[in-house]
Amino acid sequence: MAGEAVAQAAEAAHHGIDLFPIVALLAAGVIAVPIFRRIGLGSVLGYLAAGLLLGPSGIGLIRDPASVLQLAELGVVMFLFIIGLEMEPSKLWALRKQIFGLGVIQVVSCGLLLTGVGVVLGFSPVVAFIFGMGFVLTSTAIVMQILGERGELASEGGQKMVSILLLEDLAIVPLLAIVALLAPTGEDQSTVTRLIGVAGAIGAILLLIWLGRRVMNPFFAVLASVKVREVMTAAALLVVLGAALLFQVSGLSMAMGAFLAGVLLSTSAFRHQLEADVEPFRGLLLGLFFLAVGMSLDLATVSDNWQIIATCVVLFMAIKAIAIYVIARVLKSDHGEALERAVLMGQGGEFAFVLYTTAVSAGIIDAPSNAIFTATVIISMVVTPFALILMRRVMPKKVVSFDGIERANGLSSRVLIIGFGRFGQIASQPLLAMHHSVSIIDNDTEMIRAAASIGFKVYYGDGTRLDVLRAAGAGTADLILLCTDDKAQTNRIAELVRDQFPLARVMARAYDRQHGIELLRAGVEYQIRETFESAVAFGGEAAEMLGASEEEAHEVIEGVRERDRRRFELQFNGEDWRNLGRLLLSNAEDQARESGITVSEQNAEEAVAQSTPRTSN
Repeated sequence: MAGEAVAQAAEAAHHGIDLFPIVALLAAGVIAVPIFRRIGLGSVLGYLAAGLLLGPSGIGLIRDPASVLQLAELGVVMFLFIIGLEMEPSKLWALRKQIFGLGVIQVVSCGLLLTGVGVVLGFSPVVAFIFGMGFVLTSTAIVMQILGERGELASEGGQKMVSILLLEDLAIVPLLAIVALLAPTGEDQSTVTRLIGVAGAIGAILLLIWLGRRVMNPFFAVLASVKVREVMTAAALLVVLGAALLFQVSGLSMAMGAFLAGVLLSTSAFRHQLEADVEPFRGLLLGLFFLAVGMSLDLATVSDNWQIIATCVVLFMAIKAIAIYVIARVLKSDHGEALERAVLMGQGGEFAFVLYTTAVSAGIIDAPSNAIFTATVIISMVVTPFALILMRRVMPKKVVSFDGIERANGLSSRVLIIGFGRFGQIASQPLLAMHHSVSIIDNDTEMIRAAASIGFKVYYGDGTRLDVLRAAGAGTADLILLCTDDKAQTNRIAELVRDQFPLARVMARAYDRQHGIELLRAGVEYQIRETFESAVAFGGEAAEMLGASEEEAHEVIEGVRERDRRRFELQFNGEDWRNLGRLLLSNAEDQARESGITVSEQNAEEAVAQSTPRTSN
């Protein structure tokens, strides 16, 4: 009654566009999320509770949650696009064993177990298979949101969960094909039709890869030259939604299309701009997705079938969590990581709704069963944040001892060194010897204690956090030295310093030549590859041991440095380093004339090529 009165009042209060539900959704999210986060329940649960209140089971302001859910799924699509932007192809390739190893093991094992549970509960084998496999597909949105809020997406455990989620998103494709085969009308579908469908899916993947490699970067370069911000934003949305649409019409997952588009643009110079353009839409639509899930929970269905739903929720979550834990332990994860993965991934997810709806359309399951299955998945999603809170309270926390360690706070030295491993220790010595004021931070407590034992004062602090950089004095430092040994970490710090402390001069340790180029483009003023100078000196000593004089070895070394510097400049400017042969041709000809030798441009280029390392260093 209250819901009808509110709806009638809203209808009478306006004409034209119905803004009341939109305002109500925004208000519910704005009010509920801060409250739930303040009391420690997390933003996801806040959205779910607000959606339940607004939906048919609450005040009834939103009568058709399914229509909202269809739009809100774009939040998941955009979230995976942003995740793809962080997953460079090399990083994704490095995770291949986890994606197709750990992911396949978890999906297959959990699917078999949950299918067996469904049969025990009285469902037919085919229906139990659909029910169980749908529940296997963990909620990408919930897991990613929780990992993102906790800053654990880049951690080892977080990367494993991301890999499994990617495999589960891929699994929806063969599962939908199996549903088509199991459908009563599936016998009428010819083999040719099925092959055409498979070919269309493969064609969509290849087309998107080709567009990502050949078209997208030039496309954004042209738009960037126009210098109209809203056009770049529209282009970013066009790429995300266009990739999602391409995969959708090909029978694939929209989210996977957006993810692949993000991966293809992860090495683009426009990556950060794209992320900044899509992020506001991602946040709003992902919040709307959780609101829609909360609205979709039909309390009448739960009340009428509470016994079977409660049994399914408990058994499915328990069996899936136990299986995940056992798999994680067998594959050498420690107890804490295995338990956290089991609890966080023990629920069903949004792709289950897609699978169940498709099965209803195919005539495999009926509407009442679909309502029970959907309620089971939604309740498992609602329960997950509570389960995490309970796990964290019960499970003993890993205690990191900070005895004798001082956190960075209120530092104001002229030089700030971030990272005090082997490289940072050596780099700091000339500065300290010349009595410059130097502050040093690192996030390894054991290393800090070891440094203290030999007379170095190192403060504890994570340089990837803006608040720590401020506390460490980055805002007043004249010079900041990035001596960390992790490429992603160093890039992140360089970008933060560039954006937040533009007056500071920055020097950085680069892993290799490509990393050096990335750092310069991120605003670093000077970079040095961690092995270059030591390798050059090593080669010079070898030349002297073979009979060269000290002057000859020095001249050769300087030549190597100069050629490397020029090659680096050419690569930084996006040119072919082999053009250096033309730049050196005149010098080579002058030297040749003195020796009576004729030198061609090809000879000069070959000389440069021979002096170029075969590795990326």
